[in-house]
Amino acid sequence: MSSPKAGKALARLGQDIRNARLRRGIAVSDLAIRAGTSPSSVSRLEKGDPGVGMGTLADILVVLGLADRLADLIDIRKDDLGLALAAEQLPRRGRSSAATLRRQSGKPSQNEQVANTVDHDGVSF
Repeated sequence: MSSPKAGKALARLGQDIRNARLRRGIAVSDLAIRAGTSPSSVSRLEKGDPGVGMGTLADILVVLGLADRLADLIDIRKDDLGLALAAEQLPRRGRSSAATLRRQSGKPSQNEQVANTVDHDGVSF
């Protein structure tokens, strides 16, 4: 069984699906046929049964013209906790361009490394 919060959310989802179906004037049996499922699955979904598959929910939302709402269910741009946790993992300070230039000037470039290579006969290139 799901938690009380999840149970309430599923019951509300089921009620919303029922209201959407009724506003469109679609009978449970017609919705079931169009969604490729059984009338009992539609009824169970409308009652908030957690055992109804996500695929069935998606098919019903397609028939009701609400499939885009399923895609927006977990929009990461609106995930305040996830965004806050990601922000905590960012570096505290960045490198200045002067520090980057100093670091780069201390290392010989690829061309300089090749120019300083000495072959085994002792001749410099």
